[in-house]
Amino acid sequence: MEPTKYSILIKLLVIQYLSILCVSQDFDFFYFVQQWPGSYCDTKKSCCYPKTGKPAADFGIHGLWPNYKDGSYPSNCNPDSEFDKSQISDLISSLQKTWPTLSCPSNDGVNFWTHEWEKHGTCSESELDQHDYFQAGLKLKETANLLQILKDAGIKPDDRFYELDSIVDAIKEGTKYTPGIECNVDQSHNTQLYQIYMCVDTSGSDFIECPILPRGRCQSSVQFPKF
Repeated sequence: MEPTKYSILIKLLVIQYLSILCVSQDFDFFYFVQQWPGSYCDTKKSCCYPKTGKPAADFGIHGLWPNYKDGSYPSNCNPDSEFDKSQISDLISSLQKTWPTLSCPSNDGVNFWTHEWEKHGTCSESELDQHDYFQAGLKLKETANLLQILKDAGIKPDDRFYELDSIVDAIKEGTKYTPGIECNVDQSHNTQLYQIYMCVDTSGSDFIECPILPRGRCQSSVQFPKF
């Protein structure tokens, strides 16, 4: 074999190996992230309701994100695994309800789900195919009814301020696991309850204690805005 052809063959084999390595990349756990829509709309300069109408005043799924114990995470692991709406046709109505988009302009959610699958979901293909990935998120949402847990503890989306420790304690009491809390600051400079992170094992089915919690930029007292 000529040296040039041999060199090209080696390069192709290396590229193929790296591609396989990336697709089958291991991870340590998932962050399951739920978002409060009232805070999202205050976080952005504007928000738009999806074409199906205003979502329920409930936490919506933001994503199911593979992570490493050191705080880093893989992303966009398989560019060949494109989002295919037909694979989740039986889940669409549930996704529209519990995994809604609030981005502008108003849309049907497909762009949002495409982003979540291609950036995050493809990094979990060793465990979950596309249908399994979105179904796992829906099941986790059913298991962790955060709004009801908070309401049971007297913490309601009424524009009042609540102690951050009380929010964490209520969720830990209701789910048995310590959550990560992320806050935002609205235009009035109020710190608001924005996103809640729960950790899930690599099968995408069971909550676990978080190996590492995100930095949430929260003050000791946070607003729970209406939606």
